[in-house]
Amino acid sequence: MDLAHKKVLVTGADGFIGSHLTEALLKQGCQVRAFVYYNSFNSWGWLDTLAPEQLKEIEIFAGDIRDPNGVRQAMQGVDIVFHLAALIGIPFSYHSPDSYIDTNVKGTLNILQTAKDLKVKRVLVTSTSEVYGTAQYVPIDENHKRQPQSPYSATKIAADCLAESFFRSFDLPVTMVRPFNTYGPRQSARAVIPTVICQLLSGVKQIKLGAVHPTRDFVYVKDTVQGFIEIAKADQAIGQDINIATQSEISIRDLAQNIITLMGSSARIEEDQDRLRPKLSEVERLYGSHAKLKQITGWSPACALQDGLNETIAWFRQSKNIQGYKSGIYNV
Repeated sequence: MDLAHKKVLVTGADGFIGSHLTEALLKQGCQVRAFVYYNSFNSWGWLDTLAPEQLKEIEIFAGDIRDPNGVRQAMQGVDIVFHLAALIGIPFSYHSPDSYIDTNVKGTLNILQTAKDLKVKRVLVTSTSEVYGTAQYVPIDENHKRQPQSPYSATKIAADCLAESFFRSFDLPVTMVRPFNTYGPRQSARAVIPTVICQLLSGVKQIKLGAVHPTRDFVYVKDTVQGFIEIAKADQAIGQDINIATQSEISIRDLAQNIITLMGSSARIEEDQDRLRPKLSEVERLYGSHAKLKQITGWSPACALQDGLNETIAWFRQSKNIQGYKSGIYNV
């Protein structure tokens, strides 16, 4: 499918990946409607930081993904939906699992039901590598078993299953897009890379982290966004679940030490007991295969980890970018 001049809806457009995707879709020549979370501050999240000429090209829709009426209104006249709106913090899912059901499961159902009724041409539902749990083999491909090791991952598995069921039951042209650990500018401090960077920028001598032995497959945000775009263009991706991964891994300890070195610090790493997941909930290893995505679209990661970290650090070093970050507390 050619994306130029298509009317697209991005849910979660106010967030980290969603704001980058919105920018990229504008460059593709799309007519973008950005679904942002309604709030009384009239905040559009990261979209507020875009250049005025970019914002003029975006149609903003403020609503709540949990509300089927608002979702239906937002999807009127849309050709393609990129569904990214979700609750994503794993620690908070231990505290408030009901909200994850309402947002991640029911919110996705609202998108799918409306897409079926309105005959939307393409729907991309955002999954997560957390659905796999600790790797049973590597690299993890799309046939790997699903292991709900947190309430968050359980809701994303449920959303994936709903999406697949709508493809099988109603021939809805949906794809489940499964990014591994995306990082880059604008990511919230609940994620490990911004956590390390922000602590270092505050001048601390000890970096507090949760478990540092697990490994992750880190994908730079521009590569993740390009993966979404290539998947949307590929008719062969319909009905499929597709990883976006670099096919490499690094431990959290080595990652943090790498950032410490890049930032010229001598800080030490401290494992903070308050940040540890329950033992059976910790995902020990994520190391994804991108073979399917490469076969269907030709995509491969363009940004090496070192380059992506340098770009991310440079963004966080600009004081205007981190005014809302609170490095002194544990962001769940």
